[in-house]
Amino acid sequence: MQDTLTIAGRPYTSRLLVGTGKYKDFDETRRAMEASGAEIVTVAIRRTNIGQSAGEPSLLDYLPPARYTYLPNTAGCYTAEDAVRTLRLARELLDGHALVKLEVLGDPNNLYPNMPETLKAARTLVKEGFDVMVYCSDDPIQARMLEDIGCVAVMPLASIIGSGMGILNPWNLRLIIDNAKVPVLVDAGVGTASDAAIAMELGCDAVLMNSAIAHARDPVLMASAMRHAVRAGREAFLAGRMPRKLYMAEASSPATGMISPLGKAA
Repeated sequence: MQDTLTIAGRPYTSRLLVGTGKYKDFDETRRAMEASGAEIVTVAIRRTNIGQSAGEPSLLDYLPPARYTYLPNTAGCYTAEDAVRTLRLARELLDGHALVKLEVLGDPNNLYPNMPETLKAARTLVKEGFDVMVYCSDDPIQARMLEDIGCVAVMPLASIIGSGMGILNPWNLRLIIDNAKVPVLVDAGVGTASDAAIAMELGCDAVLMNSAIAHARDPVLMASAMRHAVRAGREAFLAGRMPRKLYMAEASSPATGMISPLGKAA
């Protein structure tokens, strides 16, 4: 059976979601997306042209919607009202597109989510028929509240956006994963391929990243590395790792048939 990620009723073969911002140009964006194998790409409506700026290069020309699922997000929004307004615009620009990423920030210095405003925006968007994937803190109670509202995926941060610090609180992530009935995606803080693999080994359904690829010395090569890391982490999770043991070391080879010091087989 093919191991697929299902979001809002649609299956995807890739469990890596990639942001389209911060690259030197749209051509580099295109090459990185291709190398990543991503099927869902995020786009910051306030920062990237997808038709709202006539006469300027459009991301749509480089990443055709027929090939990629666009995930418009509310990067740069600090209130629920601003986030809702931004996603209404995205739905118009993308001909009724319902799948969106909600993020409402609380502080411009650390980009940590403002959870009261996030919950408020989520309620409005779900009522208006949006399929909401939501960036949130790694608080399992808040994550459950978002799921109860009707969000189609919760996306707790691994660490602060753009920090590259990796997963700082794996225990909270496991609490969210173990109790969620919707996909759980690590969002924010991934720095390198091992971070992505660890997220998947914990049991996350997918990983979303932007800076880790776009800010790499070779973004296209890093995109390829992330593709393999997510797949390896997922396979390791499905396979089930060996138990951890502090002291009970065991020989990796069977003891039967060994030659004893006296020259006889044991």
